[in-house]
Amino acid sequence: MMLDRLREIVQEVNTAKDLQTALDIIVSRVREAMNTQVCSVYLLDSDINSHVLMASEGLRKESVGHVSLQMDEGLVGLVARNAEPVNLENAQQHPNYHYLSETGEEQFSSFLGVPIIHHRKVLGVLVVQHKEKRSFDNGEEAFLITLSAQLAGVIAAAEASGAIQGISPSGQRRADASFSGISGASGVAIGEAVVVFPHADLSLIPNRMTDDIDSELSAFSIALNRVRDDIRALSDSVGDQIRPEERDLFEVYLRMLDDEALGREVNDLIYAGQWAQGALAEVALDHVKSFEQMKDPYLRERAADIKDLCSRVLFYLQETERTKPKVYPDQTILVGEELAPSMLMEVPREKLAGMISVKGSGNSHVAILARTMGIPTVMGTLDLPYRRLDGRQVIVDGYNGTVFSNPSEQLLQRYQEVLKEEEQLVRGLEGLINLPCITPDNHRVSLWVNTGLMTDVVRSLDHGAEGIGLFRTEVPFLLSERFPSEQEQAAIYREQLQAFAPKLVTMRTLDVGGDKALPYFPIEEANPFLGWRGIRVTLDHPEIFIAQARAMIRASEGLNNLQIMLPMVSNLQEVTGATQIIKRALRELQEEGLDVCMPPIGVMIEVPAAVYLTRHLCQMVDFVSVGSNDLTQYLLAVDRNNSRVADLYSAFHPAVLHALKYIVEQAHAEGKPVSICGEMAGDPGAALLLMAMGFDVLSMNASTLLKVKAVIRSVTMSTARELLEDVMQMSDAQSVRSSVDLALYNAGVDRLLRSSRSN
Repeated sequence: MMLDRLREIVQEVNTAKDLQTALDIIVSRVREAMNTQVCSVYLLDSDINSHVLMASEGLRKESVGHVSLQMDEGLVGLVARNAEPVNLENAQQHPNYHYLSETGEEQFSSFLGVPIIHHRKVLGVLVVQHKEKRSFDNGEEAFLITLSAQLAGVIAAAEASGAIQGISPSGQRRADASFSGISGASGVAIGEAVVVFPHADLSLIPNRMTDDIDSELSAFSIALNRVRDDIRALSDSVGDQIRPEERDLFEVYLRMLDDEALGREVNDLIYAGQWAQGALAEVALDHVKSFEQMKDPYLRERAADIKDLCSRVLFYLQETERTKPKVYPDQTILVGEELAPSMLMEVPREKLAGMISVKGSGNSHVAILARTMGIPTVMGTLDLPYRRLDGRQVIVDGYNGTVFSNPSEQLLQRYQEVLKEEEQLVRGLEGLINLPCITPDNHRVSLWVNTGLMTDVVRSLDHGAEGIGLFRTEVPFLLSERFPSEQEQAAIYREQLQAFAPKLVTMRTLDVGGDKALPYFPIEEANPFLGWRGIRVTLDHPEIFIAQARAMIRASEGLNNLQIMLPMVSNLQEVTGATQIIKRALRELQEEGLDVCMPPIGVMIEVPAAVYLTRHLCQMVDFVSVGSNDLTQYLLAVDRNNSRVADLYSAFHPAVLHALKYIVEQAHAEGKPVSICGEMAGDPGAALLLMAMGFDVLSMNASTLLKVKAVIRSVTMSTARELLEDVMQMSDAQSVRSSVDLALYNAGVDRLLRSSRSN
């Protein structure tokens, strides 16, 4: 019974248009469900540092919105401070009791308050009170705790929507609303938010205002008529094949689209300035929620019909929209629930200033692409109501993983100063481009780059890269609508090889699966990171592998600067199988008259199994390369795309450092060179540890290369080895990071570590 009441309250609150409506529903329904005389919600308003009485059934109505308690004041403050329930038979006798005369609460003796917690943060307190002196029983307390946990997300989302519009929970005007995420790519960007979204998904359409109301009304009318035509055609085509009552449904759908039903509601919102897609989505989702709440199973099922009907209208609206050229502002901040590489490519590079992705983490594929392109990015902003962000001015702080909306003049000025500092730093580093990467005590380190696009190559050469340690061949595959042919691949690979010749270019064979799904080759798995990815996919599809191997070797003709690298290797048989396919590709091309030779073959060490096979692998290949992103993920059992556990993901974890040191020792024992091409190599502090371990090549994004070079040229190898010796004795990542930062500070290069301090 209680579970049903719980579900009903949560469903009803989910349909609320705004925070106040949600809170009013909560206090009314909870008081009724618990058969108590008072239910109130206090929310923390950080702008005034107080808990404000935001809604109540049972206390004086005039006190709502006006009464507040300071952070630690009263029983409400006690619940919030300890983040645990307080259940009292006689509240007035408790030393923390604080009498609020405006509320009229002196007549109520018993008190039960539970914290409203979202992502470890106490948003407020849910309180029930009763005149009789009685302790609320365990069942009542459990009910209120469960309800509070379920409603926390709804309240957080409603609060965040208000913050974007410049309003605090108690209605104060607010600027500098901040939303925390994870740093995806360092740097700062100030610009205008442009929300992007997949097609035909009503739940992802952003709110967007329009000046051209007539055009939006016309587009909606055309889309409605096309759906009406579709329904009539479908009704005619099924004819007598279905029962009369089922055929009547078509008439119901047609009536729903009338000007007196859904159509009118959408038009009203368009007249109010909302664009057609946003108006349709708002009306559709409201109706879907209403039907989903109905007790009658037949009516509940109609929610799916409404969703399908409105999705059809949305499809035609978007089809019309696609014919119009998309105009992006000069300083575009690209925002989406889950950004995809194709979305990035649609924006002219000179206009793309920053990116925000609600899902994903600092090590997801889009974040890596952002770092490659040097675009400040924040990932995993789970509480950001991004659909309301379109057209608003925002600041992206890619150093601290923070997004600001409604920035004040002071905040804008502060971040404009940061942008100036960045420009000065870049200009200061340019003098290092043609200097060797050598420590003050003459130890030489090779700095290579990771690339995936031709534009990366130009930037890499401009930064003085000595080779390509990782060319991500999946990028051209991700940007295509089908598997690129051998000839198309060869042309792309040839560009890379020619641009860098005679420097070595390491091409990784197709690495899809995990967080990199091809739209035309979907891989549906419950646990994709432990599933079909990397070398496993290409060995299962030799027709894809042989075409790629032929394209790579064909592209190297006359240049001979190609290296081929195999991803996600976990056993020796995979290396044998892949090598045989590459040798077959070579033979075929030689038989066709091409003057080509066998390129060096290497493996990526990314899974724990490969760590302990390093020596055996080195006996089979010409070089090994560590993919520190995946190796860290698998060693720590932390999904690098999951922002909820992102704080557990650290390449400075002692287990990761010990594994890296072991790999270098084992590879060098077999006389094979070892490189590292994960994001760790581009961290100026981590680069010191990697250099001390003995890595022959550090491969990174072009945007970090000069910073790493500046650090290596400032710190002696003997100092780096002492630092490594110290940190290898440490037992946690934070201690390691602090020691590395201190070493950089002592070397006078801490300015390169803006990410380690708050702006």
